Amino acid sequence: MNNPKQIHISDYNYPLPDERIAKFPLAERDSSKLLVYNHGEVSEDTFTSLPNYLPKGALMIFNNTKVIQARLHFRKAQVQETVQGALIEVFCLEPALPNDYQLNFSTRGSVQWYCLVGNLKKWKEGKLYRIIDMPDGSKIELSCERKGIHGTSHIIEFAWESVSTDSLPNGEGRGGALYTWAEILDAIGELPIPPYLNRETQESDKKTYQTVYSKIKGSVAAPTAGLHFTERVLKALDEAGVEREELTLHVGAGTFKPVKSEDIGGHDMHTEHIAVRRQTIEKLIAHNGEAIAVGTTSVRTLESLYYMGILSEKLKVKSEKSEYVETGDAEELHIPQWMPYETESIPTIDALKSLLDYMDRHGLDVLQSSTQIIIAPSYEYHIVKRMVTNFHQPQSTLLLLVSAFVKGDWHKIYDYALAHDFRFLSYGDSSLLIP
Repeated sequence: MNNPKQIHISDYNYPLPDERIAKFPLAERDSSKLLVYNHGEVSEDTFTSLPNYLPKGALMIFNNTKVIQARLHFRKAQVQETVQGALIEVFCLEPALPNDYQLNFSTRGSVQWYCLVGNLKKWKEGKLYRIIDMPDGSKIELSCERKGIHGTSHIIEFAWESVSTDSLPNGEGRGGALYTWAEILDAIGELPIPPYLNRETQESDKKTYQTVYSKIKGSVAAPTAGLHFTERVLKALDEAGVEREELTLHVGAGTFKPVKSEDIGGHDMHTEHIAVRRQTIEKLIAHNGEAIAVGTTSVRTLESLYYMGILSEKLKVKSEKSEYVETGDAEELHIPQWMPYETESIPTIDALKSLLDYMDRHGLDVLQSSTQIIIAPSYEYHIVKRMVTNFHQPQSTLLLLVSAFVKGDWHKIYDYALAHDFRFLSYGDSSLLIP
């Protein structure tokens, strides 16, 4: 196996003029173009035709994560009446306390998050405050305070309480502590669209930058391959005999992190949190460990499951030898960046059955863990046999993932897309890859 750490990212460059980046989606999601790469041959169709290219009885996996309104703005207190305080942007990345997404979103009163801070030099110390007008007429005071550093992000504590309701009719309005963090974000947050769109978030993005099947809040970027699906296409998939399952990978801001090192070995992949139901793993086993992945987030989750299965078997053996005590905390199944290239392969079904066995040992209905997996040329896919994905940025880890899938044939796909007026990146057109 070739060493992926020696891959030069400059070998994965291509010209992408700004006018080829779709700044807005099409009016009809499923009217986008579909490039079909089928065993080396390239053709094109419309996305509504996707079911025609999929075998009856196949299992298709979707990422049901939902993008949160993660970008918050505060102003420092005014020093002079005529001069506004500095604008500070706080970008929520992932929950710190509570560290469980759903528990954090349902918390009332105060939470902590790992965040990026814009205009940090203007916020040396102290708390920032903002008054929020809630939908029911209540006024809430939200504060944020820096509590420490975690890697490249800041630990920020958000706390909220009600402003006096005396001025409201009959003193109506809920107390601040009765609001959940999810409600606060919905009231004050801004949806974080990709930076390469070079525009402000618009009200329409709240709908168009979510998949129609999004359910579980937590992402700061959409799993964009799913943006093309409509109820019409989903119904057509059902009628074509394609089975559907969902998993959750919360997309982090690291998905836009450029590769700055010359070689891939110098690039640190970001950690992403996943949740997969027992039923989904059972379905995978029933389909001989094979699936069609919608988007690179589903790809990374599915391929990580394979290696989590290998890890779980190793933990079981160590436990039986009294060399290790399993915690049942699925974070012990975290997949480090380079593990796939340093691990001997086992049959896919064996790995998935080991994972089910782990869940049985610890009474888990949902496997929650994390992955830093990097999929690059020389990677051998274990579960994903077909992939639906958009067109990715030059010199990105996502382009490496595609190249690994099509055995280095990515130039043929991207040259065709550039020559045939395909729209690129998050709001762009789609492709179906069949290696």
